[in-house]
Amino acid sequence: MENTSTDPGLVARVESLSKSYGTAGNTVSALSEVSLGIRRGEFTAIMGPSGSGKSTLMHIMAGLDSASSGRVYLGDTDITSLDDSALTILRRRRIGFVFQSFNLVPTLDIEGNILLPFELDGRKPSTQERSWIDQLITSLGLRDRLGHRPHELSGGQQQRVAIARALATRPDLVFADEPTGNLDSRTSREVLTLLATASKEYGQSIAMVTHDPIAASYADRILFLADGRVVDDRARSSAEDISSYMLGMEQRA
Repeated sequence: MENTSTDPGLVARVESLSKSYGTAGNTVSALSEVSLGIRRGEFTAIMGPSGSGKSTLMHIMAGLDSASSGRVYLGDTDITSLDDSALTILRRRRIGFVFQSFNLVPTLDIEGNILLPFELDGRKPSTQERSWIDQLITSLGLRDRLGHRPHELSGGQQQRVAIARALATRPDLVFADEPTGNLDSRTSREVLTLLATASKEYGQSIAMVTHDPIAASYADRILFLADGRVVDDRARSSAEDISSYMLGMEQRA
């Protein structure tokens, strides 16, 4: 396992992270002594069978859930003991999210959805930020959709809006939670290509939770979890290799 001490190459890391749920007599361990780092500018997939702890790991790294023990860092910021209001500001300013269900605001038009992180932060984008957002809108093919409401768009277009929103603030890290879970295979490929491009061309750090070997094959690096532990860490792999590894994991379980 790589060294997770302060390392300029890591955008986020956890050290000896454990999480259990329930009461003293009846606890379920979701994560057990996990140490790992997410590398800056890389597209990382976090994979594992159902119940492996991958979503719990993402929620804790994103400040949406708390650790039972261990430390969690975003860059040099130890987020483990931040209070709710500090975590809210951290998520708003330094983290982007792309969800399976898009999570767009139905009453806002597309431009309003993309600008939502700034609105929530009580500010307008700077000139530099505005030109970045315009670049995103163009490259994601949303220019002629800005006045539409989410329900007027296809699933793939809605996910593009969610990606634009996640990238708008140039966050330290984007978390994508099963981002292609509600999309057909052609649209899934488009969305995954967009995420890979954001990483390659814009240097965006992305951590994607998925159980889909095809989705994971777009990532630069794949972390496999099983029973709350990291069981493998490998470079870009084909969907076939990932699939057979997952199958082996399930047979060993």
